[in-house]
Amino acid sequence: MNKQKSVVLYPGLGVGHLTPMIELAKVFTQHGVAVTVALAEPPTKSSDFSAAAARAAASNPSVNFHVLPPPDPADSSSSSDDTHSDPVVQMLGYLKAMNAPLRDLLRSLPAVDALVVDMFCGDALGVAAELNLPVYYFYASGASTLAVFLNLPRMMATGFQLETTGDDSVLSLPGAPPFKASELPEVILNGSQAGKAVLRVLYLFAEASGILVNTFESLETRAVRALRDGLCVPDRSTPPVYCIGPLVSGGGDKEHECLRWLDMQPDNSVVFLSFGSLGTFPKKQLEEMAIGLEKSGQRFLWVVRSPRNNPGDALGQPLPEPDLEALLPEGFLERTKDRGLVLKSWAPQVDVLRHKATGAFVTHCGWNSTLEGIMAGLPLLCWPLYAEQRMNKVFIVEEMKIGVEMNGYDEEMVKAEEVETKVKWVMESQGGQALRDRLAEVKDRAVKALKEGGSSYAAFVEFLKDIDSMADLHP
Repeated sequence: MNKQKSVVLYPGLGVGHLTPMIELAKVFTQHGVAVTVALAEPPTKSSDFSAAAARAAASNPSVNFHVLPPPDPADSSSSSDDTHSDPVVQMLGYLKAMNAPLRDLLRSLPAVDALVVDMFCGDALGVAAELNLPVYYFYASGASTLAVFLNLPRMMATGFQLETTGDDSVLSLPGAPPFKASELPEVILNGSQAGKAVLRVLYLFAEASGILVNTFESLETRAVRALRDGLCVPDRSTPPVYCIGPLVSGGGDKEHECLRWLDMQPDNSVVFLSFGSLGTFPKKQLEEMAIGLEKSGQRFLWVVRSPRNNPGDALGQPLPEPDLEALLPEGFLERTKDRGLVLKSWAPQVDVLRHKATGAFVTHCGWNSTLEGIMAGLPLLCWPLYAEQRMNKVFIVEEMKIGVEMNGYDEEMVKAEEVETKVKWVMESQGGQALRDRLAEVKDRAVKALKEGGSSYAAFVEFLKDIDSMADLHP
């Protein structure tokens, strides 16, 4: 009789990395695999992360959640001498220091067939090698950015310099449409200690036994083909790539006040504006958004967070609750109360997107949000903020053709007129309707990919078979 397979999932820090890993855990359990999720708590206690972890544990009783003890302070401090160093460097140093508690957990479990790690947990590859365990990456973004990122370490090593090529130089890389160098993540462009650390993270990808990607083949055919053909890691072999998505949360916060408000709005009439767990704007930009929304005459549901004083401190202190009266134009809330609702800090996004009253999504182009928009069949108004989001914007608009760009985000200010024009366009024009029709087709393909017989379902079954064959190599 075959013994039950057992895997350990190791998400990185931050809600955006935890959420898709929980969805992956559910897929494993549906296929009869025992799952342990090893949680590294952020060094700065985060109420967002704690709440997300508690919700995940409560709603997934068949998954074993294990909070790793904090690392030995000596390990943490040695990974970064400068306590004021870049937050990315600090995060990677902290995750490296978590290797010891992770090793202890893996040794304590009766049998583990594979370790699945987040993109930033590459230092765990050493732990897996020590314990003779196959290790896979779960890449929670799309195949197009993966294709670019696998190429970058070699590209940078062969002398590509943004300073000499210029900000508007166009990059043509296998698997991606042409895009401007300035659309790469800022951390990679600035040549800093953090950029070098991230390139090292990306270099380690090709060392894994395989890469699970949160996408479906028909959404990103060009990128998937390039990855399969080994074009993205020109100097080494590419691990097998399994497109197993879209993995998105099923929602479930049915009691939130905003859902009752949406119940009272006409079908497809509300524009939803939400910018992820780290997305914030200065007061001036919030004012421009408010003026644009008011002038558009459209219904809206808008999640507003307090501005972050230090944008680089994304992993730092939780934000205070926003003072809407102080942040938004005088009288705005009163004047728009019959057709708009402004929420402080958070909304049950999946439930809002899937509500029949919601008609469009203004998004920061984080990959989780992009997939949630697709699964709700909503056109995307793209307003990227950080990380790989500018690249996602290119792929959403140029390649997938499921969204349009909000002009001005790269000049640090999207004007009220642009907000007004684009919101009206997506809700009232034939172009907006054509986008909605296209989204209905893409959503249909996404749903089919996940069903038995679909491409993502088949890829996951193939991945499980590969774990079995790896077990023969790692007795």
